[in-house]
Amino acid sequence: MLVITIKSVKYLNLEPARKYYTNTMQLKLFFTLVFSGFLIGSLSAQSLLTQKKEFTRADSLRGSLRPERTCYDVNYYELNIKIDTGARTITGSNTISFITMQDFREMQIDLFENMNIINITMGNKELRYRREFNAVFVEMPETMEEGTGGEITVNYHGKPTEAKRAPWDGGFTWTYDERGNLWVGVSCEGIGASLWWPNKDYLGDEPDSMRIICTVPWGLKCIANGNEEGQQRNPDGTSTFKWFVSYPINNYNVTLNIGDYVHFHDEYTSADEDILSLDYYVLSYNLAKAKKHFTQVKPMLACYEKYLGKYPFWNDGYALVETPYLGMEHQGAIAYGNKYKTGYAGIDFSRIGLDFDYIIIHETGHEWWGNSVSCYDIADMWIHEGFCTYSEAIYVECMHGYETAMRYVNAKKATVGNKKPIVGVYGVNEEGDGDMYNKGMLFLNTLRHVVNDDQLWWNTIKGMSDTMFKMQNIGYNDVVNYFNFKTNRDLSAAFEQYLKHTSIPVFEYSLRKVKAKTFELKYRWNADVKGFALPVFISTGGNAFNQLATTDEWQTTTLQMDKESNFKVNDEWMYIYTRKGM
Repeated sequence: MLVITIKSVKYLNLEPARKYYTNTMQLKLFFTLVFSGFLIGSLSAQSLLTQKKEFTRADSLRGSLRPERTCYDVNYYELNIKIDTGARTITGSNTISFITMQDFREMQIDLFENMNIINITMGNKELRYRREFNAVFVEMPETMEEGTGGEITVNYHGKPTEAKRAPWDGGFTWTYDERGNLWVGVSCEGIGASLWWPNKDYLGDEPDSMRIICTVPWGLKCIANGNEEGQQRNPDGTSTFKWFVSYPINNYNVTLNIGDYVHFHDEYTSADEDILSLDYYVLSYNLAKAKKHFTQVKPMLACYEKYLGKYPFWNDGYALVETPYLGMEHQGAIAYGNKYKTGYAGIDFSRIGLDFDYIIIHETGHEWWGNSVSCYDIADMWIHEGFCTYSEAIYVECMHGYETAMRYVNAKKATVGNKKPIVGVYGVNEEGDGDMYNKGMLFLNTLRHVVNDDQLWWNTIKGMSDTMFKMQNIGYNDVVNYFNFKTNRDLSAAFEQYLKHTSIPVFEYSLRKVKAKTFELKYRWNADVKGFALPVFISTGGNAFNQLATTDEWQTTTLQMDKESNFKVNDEWMYIYTRKGM
C-alpha cells in the first residue's frame, strides 16, 4: 500500500464536509491537502479524481501480462546508479538476470519515457529495442530457449518524476532538513518503480534478491533496502553505498533515502529466542527523540509475531528510516515521516483516544501484508491494505484487549464511502477504491464473528501470512479459496459482496406480535450477490447474542421475548445495515 494515502485519509470525521464534497475520494483529497497546507476548490478536486472509464494501450502495456512479459522470470536485479543532486538526475544501470519460461526473441521491460536509455547490452552485444509509451521491447540476438538463463544490462540517464505530494503521487522528493542539508526520498507505489529505474514493472514478478548501489555527494548517506554491504569514499568527492536484499521484493518497495543520517541499533528477541536486528536511520538532530519514540517497535513486533508469525525478512533485519514524506512500507527500510508524533501527524487516528504512532504500526504491518504476502495485480491491492489495516486492530487487541479493538474497528465505519468496489480493474494497473483500508478491516472483522471460533480464526490468519502465502504473490481467488478451505464454509458470496460491489448487505426484517411474549420474525438479506447467505447475531433481551442463519430468501421464525424493544441485531460484530418494517 501505502501508508495513509490519498485513498486512505479516512480517520477524520468527514461529516462536516459532506455537503460540499459528495464523492468520498474528494473528501480524502480535501483533508490530505489541508494537512499539506493547501486547499483547493471542489472543481479542482473533481478533475484530479475522476475515475478512469476507458483504458488505453499504455494502461494495458503497464498492467497486463503479455507474452513479452510471461516469457521470462526475473531472479535478480543489480541497480547501480549515481545521483546528481544539483541537476536532480540519475545516471546508471540495472542488470536484469532472468530465467526463460518459454522460447522468445523479444522481451518487455519498463522505463518511463522521460528517462533516456543509453543502450541495452547482453554480454558484449548491444541489443536493439523499441519504445511504446513507457514499455521497452528488447530484441534478443537469437531465440532464448525455455529453461535457460539470461542477463541484460540497461544503461540509462534522466531526471525522474518529482513527487508533488509524496507519498500520494509517486516520484522523488527533493528537500532540505532543518539544518539545510539535502534530504531526498523516493516513493512510487501505484505509479510504478519504472519512473526511476528500468525493470519488469509488474507486481507478480519479484526478483529473488537484489543489490542496490548508490553514489551520492560526499557528506550525505544513502539508505536503501536490506543490509548494508559497505560504503566507500571516491576521489571525485562522492560516496558509494552498497545494499543487498536477500529476499523477494516488490519493485515499488525498492527505495533510496539520502540525507544527513545517523544510525542506532537495537535487537528484538523472538518467542523462540532468535535475534532480529533493529536498525534506525534518523536525522542527526532527532537522535534522542527517535530513541525514545521507537520503543514502540518491540511490543508491536511481539504482537505481530503472536498473530501473524515471525517478522518475515529476518535475515535482512527491520529498519525505520526517517523520510521527508509521511511514510511508506518499503521492505526492510520502512519510511517514517510522522515527526515522532502519536496518531497520524499528531491527530488521533484511532478515533477512540489511543496514542500509538499510526505510521509505525501500519507500515510495519505491511511487512507481512504486501511485502511478504503480495498481490499479482494492483487490482487486488486490497490484499495489501485491507489485511494490513486489520493488523492495526490486531495490535490494538493485543495491547488493549478485545473490547477496545472492537471500538477501534467500529470507529472507522463513518469513514467508509461505499461508492466504488475495492477490487480494481485487472490488467490495466488500476487499483480499487480507498475503502480497501477500513472497509477491508471491517469485512475481516465480520468474517471473524461469522466464523465464531477465535482459535480457528487466528489459525486462519496466521496460516495465511506465515505459511500458506508467505513470500508469494496471490490474487482474489487464492484468498477466497483459502478462507473457504480453512473455515470449512463457503464464504465466496461474502467476499464478492463486500469487495466487488459498493453496497454492504442489509438485514431486512419485520416483527409481529402473535401473542403474549411470542413474536413472529420475518427476515432476509438484501444483497447484490444472488444466493448471499451469512448468519446474523440477534438478542431477545440482555447482552447475549445468538446466530440466526439468514439467506436472501424471506424466512420466518418465532421468538420469545417480553417486548418488541428487546429485539436487537448486533451490528458491532458485523459490518451490515439493518432495515426494519419490510
